[in-house]
Amino acid sequence: MSTEKGKLILIPTPIGNLEDITLRALRMLKEVNLILCEDTRTSSVLLKHYQISTPLHSYHAHNEHKTLDKWISKMENGENIGLISDAGTPSISDPGFLLTRECLKNSIEVECLPGATAFVPALVKSGLPSDQFVFEGFLPVKKGRQTAFKALALENRTIILYESPFRVCKTLDELSSYLGEDRLISVSRELSKKFEETFNGTIIDALNHFKVKEPRGEFVMIIGAKSD
Repeated sequence: MSTEKGKLILIPTPIGNLEDITLRALRMLKEVNLILCEDTRTSSVLLKHYQISTPLHSYHAHNEHKTLDKWISKMENGENIGLISDAGTPSISDPGFLLTRECLKNSIEVECLPGATAFVPALVKSGLPSDQFVFEGFLPVKKGRQTAFKALALENRTIILYESPFRVCKTLDELSSYLGEDRLISVSRELSKKFEETFNGTIIDALNHFKVKEPRGEFVMIIGAKSD
């Protein structure tokens, strides 16, 4: 008799404050057979906080291709797998797309729970139009970077970017060159954490601010659309 297939469950985790997780997410973390995560050390903090003992396995950009068949095989044999990222919703600038696509190819059910994503609170609190927006995630570091900025300069919707603290000033400087110093921007960092900060103003104002105040933490940039 054939075994009923398991499924993949994408489980959002807090972007900072450990209380920002749903009851359903906690239940799923307990019920799945195993949990795939980017860094077991990071995710073990969350699981330990909620006294969850489900086994953790490393799944990140450097091993997702070579371990793909292994996880598909487990779900084919009836195991339910939870996928989490270090913070937020899996597949949003984090691993997840590849495994999800392979599950769909193999008729394995994929379930995604609603939950934390860093750009949503950053967008909502920015004061910039949120009826239409484009999410670009992390811009290319080298190849294609100039092309990306040229495209952003023509964008008629609110723009959302992610950035590391090491490239914040560089990116703001380039945004100033391609989009103009006076373009409105809202820069949020450490959302939901103790040192959460949001700077609202023009791109040049933001650049001057973070030249003085050393950028720390993960950043979300919300940029106003091109004016007519």
